[in-house]
Amino acid sequence: MKNAYLNELLETVKKRNPGEPEFIQAVTEVLETLEPVVEKRPDLVEAGVFERFVEPERQIMFRVPWVDDSGKVRVNRGFRVQFNSAIGPYKGGIRLHPSVYLGIIKFLGFEQVLKNSLTTLPMGGGKGGSDFDPKGKSDGEVMRFCQSFMTELYRHIGADTDVPAGDIGTGAREVGFMFGQYKRLQNEYTGVLTGKGLQFGGSLARTEATGYGLCYFTDEMLKANGKSFEGKTVLVSGSGNVAIYAVQKVTSMGAKVVAMSDSNGYIYDKNGIDLECVRALKEKSRRRIKEYIETHPDAVYTEGSKGIWTIPCDIALPCATQNEIDGESAAILVKNGCFCVSEGANMPSTPEAIETYLSNGLLYGPAKAANAGGVATSGLEMSQNSLRLSWTFEEVDERLKNIMKNIFASCKKAAEDYGMAGNYMAGANIAGFLKVAEAMKAQGVV
Repeated sequence: MKNAYLNELLETVKKRNPGEPEFIQAVTEVLETLEPVVEKRPDLVEAGVFERFVEPERQIMFRVPWVDDSGKVRVNRGFRVQFNSAIGPYKGGIRLHPSVYLGIIKFLGFEQVLKNSLTTLPMGGGKGGSDFDPKGKSDGEVMRFCQSFMTELYRHIGADTDVPAGDIGTGAREVGFMFGQYKRLQNEYTGVLTGKGLQFGGSLARTEATGYGLCYFTDEMLKANGKSFEGKTVLVSGSGNVAIYAVQKVTSMGAKVVAMSDSNGYIYDKNGIDLECVRALKEKSRRRIKEYIETHPDAVYTEGSKGIWTIPCDIALPCATQNEIDGESAAILVKNGCFCVSEGANMPSTPEAIETYLSNGLLYGPAKAANAGGVATSGLEMSQNSLRLSWTFEEVDERLKNIMKNIFASCKKAAEDYGMAGNYMAGANIAGFLKVAEAMKAQGVV
């Protein structure tokens, strides 16, 4: 960065957060795109908004003891980072995965602030999780963990304070167990969690929302540049909710998805992915994606997930996890003719990968904008809970589509207003930041 003020701020962030590379990576990417904002808005510098923007309002870490099926006591760590509440109650998922530590939760919470701002809904940013791994655990073990986790977390959250949701490892089962324990402890029935079952306050289209929203945003980006999904070859990494519903929506828009993956490896099917088979494997029986080839003789399975980006494609939709596309993989995508990368996962591209996209003129939809459909629909679930109403699938989907269209329009306009037309990453960061910054300035030094 050329700006001395932002360089000094970044150095402070690095010193205060040692050993947290994901958080530092996220902050660096955002600050680099905010240089023109610093120059145009000295009032925000004077008000100390930037310094407060990169520091969480609250970081909570706690012990989570639980008993496994053999009667052995296990102990995990729980986290909740309440990053910024300038425009609404904290909102963000709970990630259950062995890789979780404070730095991952802070990076996700920081990204969530901008993402939630872009939706235009009144939601601040937060994130939570634990290093607990639900894979291979019985329902009883997952329930006992979730109840212990919520026994501490409940005192820090509430419908008008902090509304968690699902994330990696936290699906309808886990949300249900957590909601039940919250209700039991607080003796109240409120919309304190989103991603709930339809029987107890959940929203139609929430399961599909992140994947569908990714496609709606990408479709707008393609249209704005004279392109479309029609007839294109697409790669989708991952095989969870985001990936599955992205494949479903992309296919309905006329594209052919030829590859998907899980944490062990990836499948390539030149005939196009049979989504119902993948859903049967992943949603109904929690099996590995390699079993796809047992019923699809033309498909090929390869160990290791990174190789999925070596398959020639027109459009890449990374929907698995952070930093899954590095500079080398991005260069291969470019070489093979890929012209668009749009992110369904949180920060799936390394800085080197992003530089490769931008320097080669690829259309790039950053996660905080492209995958905001999930939290947008969580916000719609909060609205339905507050109103004690349920909207139809079509109503929610139409609202989601309009939100994603507006997010793209905001990114496009902010990029143009600040002299970076076509750079939707810069546009997303600037548009998201400015809304939060104005609210922070108006509320004084808090």
